[in-house]
Amino acid sequence: MKQSPKRIAIVGSGLVGSLLAIYLRKAGHEVSVFDRRPDIRTVEFSGRSINLAMSNRGWKALREVGIEEEIRKIGIPLYQRAMHVVGKPIYYQKYGQEGEAIWSISRGVLNRRMIDLAEAAGTRFCFGEKVWDIDLPTARLFTGEEEKGPWKAYAFDHIFGCDGAFSRVRHKMQRRSRFDYSQEFIEVGYKELTIRPNPDGTHKLDKHSFHIWPRGNFMFIAMPNLDGSFTCTLFLPFEGETSFESIRNVEEARTFFQTHFPTITPEIENLSGDFFKNPTSALVTIKCYPWTYWDKVALVGDSAHAIVPFFGQGMNAGFEDISELNALMQAYGDDWETIFKTYGQRRKPNADAIAELSLRNFREMSSKTTDPQFLLQKKIEKHFAEQYPDKWIPAYSRVTFSDHTYAEALEMGDRQEAIMKEVLKMPGLASRWDTPEVAARILELLNDEAVGQVGRQ
Repeated sequence: MKQSPKRIAIVGSGLVGSLLAIYLRKAGHEVSVFDRRPDIRTVEFSGRSINLAMSNRGWKALREVGIEEEIRKIGIPLYQRAMHVVGKPIYYQKYGQEGEAIWSISRGVLNRRMIDLAEAAGTRFCFGEKVWDIDLPTARLFTGEEEKGPWKAYAFDHIFGCDGAFSRVRHKMQRRSRFDYSQEFIEVGYKELTIRPNPDGTHKLDKHSFHIWPRGNFMFIAMPNLDGSFTCTLFLPFEGETSFESIRNVEEARTFFQTHFPTITPEIENLSGDFFKNPTSALVTIKCYPWTYWDKVALVGDSAHAIVPFFGQGMNAGFEDISELNALMQAYGDDWETIFKTYGQRRKPNADAIAELSLRNFREMSSKTTDPQFLLQKKIEKHFAEQYPDKWIPAYSRVTFSDHTYAEALEMGDRQEAIMKEVLKMPGLASRWDTPEVAARILELLNDEAVGQVGRQ
């Protein structure tokens, strides 16, 4: 259903804001994007980035607006995890079926490209223009140099808040009665570091792997860039015996890397120096509701549902918000009240589900990936899924390589975990994990579970 052209403001020129601008321009709307920061195409990126892992949901949103192939040019497919465990050779865990991959993309490179594409589509960008207030009922926003200084007013038909976890737009909505809001920081922070390319520009590690050094309550990861470097992230508690707080100088940083990450010894000098150059950032989960105000204002992406990055779904979830909005715009035309209301109702359960899955995946990536029982379970699940693909889709694949909702992925993952708990009780499992008896036991439990579901309906 075609929509009448509207004057629309987007607050935030990040990945979600710039993609939404492309969608809205394609639908025929006049779009202005406001951002208090300067144009990132003109400045060096901040050193606060975790490389992005683009997966099915993200690609789907890009495909629908016709820019998927353009973005694939700036990514590298990762087909597996490369696990760097102390005292053992590197071992690899395939992500999914043959050919399935997540794509490593530099946040800065992608954001610059998306702004270029949005601008080419006719979006007007207002960089360095600080939004201080929003009048929700009239969809007016106010900008100015200072919060106490003179403001300029802009009138729009609709406003979208795409301004991140500490959204100014959401802050205004929070003042309304019956607006639910929560934020929860985890005890682990992160710091961006870099592994530089070889002198000839090649990568020092396998460039088609997501590299993980799991160390219990902390870990180090590395994702490749097109220039031969790796963007690395150290996840470490803020306080405690082994923490950001406990590393006070370059010598202590060098000792820390030599002790816990000996396989990257040639890079330790660089890592130790960068350790004090780059900021330490916090990780937060933010939940709120409602995401919309009448037919005037809507929150999209992190402003509605910030999550920790351990499932690589923050950007993908934000892009899926836009895909869902677009489907509703096509279905309901000029009925923006129904579009906004339905959008919030559909997306909220899925946002809560991926928030929970992301927290769980941190525990899995940092500690469980070295647990023999966990590794055995994953081996059994993968083997069974290959034999019975219609009966078992692993939770990771359901989230990363399918269009199943996040809520469904969480629910099915819990059911599968309960089944595997029973399977792991089988005697002598380590030596017969791939036998017909084990597959028969899983099928039996799946059948019992299905019968139980019918009984509960």
